[in-house]
Amino acid sequence: MFLGDPTFILVIPALILAFYAQARVKGAYRKYSQVHASSRTTGAQTAYQLLQTAGAGDVTIEKAAGELTDHYDPRKKVLRLSQGVHDSTSIAALGIAAHETGHAIQHRQHYQPMHLRSLIYPVANLGSTLAFPLFFIGFITSKGPSLLMDIGILLFAGAVAFSVVTLPVEFNASKRALALLEERRFLSGDEMVGARKVLNAAALTYVASTAMAATQLLRMFILRSSRD
Repeated sequence: MFLGDPTFILVIPALILAFYAQARVKGAYRKYSQVHASSRTTGAQTAYQLLQTAGAGDVTIEKAAGELTDHYDPRKKVLRLSQGVHDSTSIAALGIAAHETGHAIQHRQHYQPMHLRSLIYPVANLGSTLAFPLFFIGFITSKGPSLLMDIGILLFAGAVAFSVVTLPVEFNASKRALALLEERRFLSGDEMVGARKVLNAAALTYVASTAMAATQLLRMFILRSSRD
């Protein structure tokens, strides 16, 4: 957004963090997707057994296309695992499968941050789509304060709120995943180190995303204030 304005320098630290987070998660995934767990269970088998143990047997497990496309859909109660996780017995696969299972368990147990995130999602989705166009139109068509700029800021604030609420949801899912993998002995002590590295790297991408969103919101406030 507005690469030529001086406030763009605020985004640089967040950009660096984002690139670092992506490199770290891809590196951790590549490394530990080559190391097979001693339990020899696949990601899908791990997720299924953990769901049954948690009393969430009504959750369906499906295979999803692409790499690292794993996610849990609370509306349909479907846990989708990418092929590299669904069929693999690697440490990375088990860690990711358990993480997504953690989301399914959160849903079943009515974990409040997850419920709040679902409530915010419609506003966040609208905000991420319309906020910048509205703000930009207001910025270039008005020499003073603009209603469109204010609407853009409000909409994007919703997207930032969604990103912030996502953090405890993701951290908690990873915490649940690691505890379940160790408790059910899907991974040994040494293997847990690898799973923890994969999930910590993935968590960092959410931190980077939140930092980027917050920085962009700050830029919008600064640009808006310059018109007063």
